[in-house]
Amino acid sequence: MYRKILLPIDITERAMTDSTIAVAQGLAKAFDSDMRLVNVQSLLPISFLDYVPENFDLQVRQGLEKEIAAVAARIDCAPERVSTTLLFGPVYQKVLAEAEEWGADLIVLCSHRPGMDRFLIGSNATTIVNHANCSVLVVRGASP
Repeated sequence: MYRKILLPIDITERAMTDSTIAVAQGLAKAFDSDMRLVNVQSLLPISFLDYVPENFDLQVRQGLEKEIAAVAARIDCAPERVSTTLLFGPVYQKVLAEAEEWGADLIVLCSHRPGMDRFLIGSNATTIVNHANCSVLVVRGASP
């Protein structure tokens, strides 16, 4: 039923990432699916460029790719069935674009319980659920 499962992860939220992986891993085993972990980072404001080393973006990219690879290595699945990608920009836009480009059948993501801060400004999970062209499973995380 699900051939390709996309997992947007926040590597700074270990518990939420682990919850997402556990759910997606169970589905991947049941449906013999491929999984792709995607991490989206905000762009550095241009006004900061004078204050960072020349190769800062390369250092950041390499460090983040290493962290994502470590997360992928914890998945109990054949390594050739798990891929990773690191993207920069608005989270929901990049996740939706990656789901389309990769041909995801399902997006599994974790979200905090709704609170007043998310009610007023919205959340990436809400936008992904509302605009994805494939199924979306939201794994509920702990309250902030």
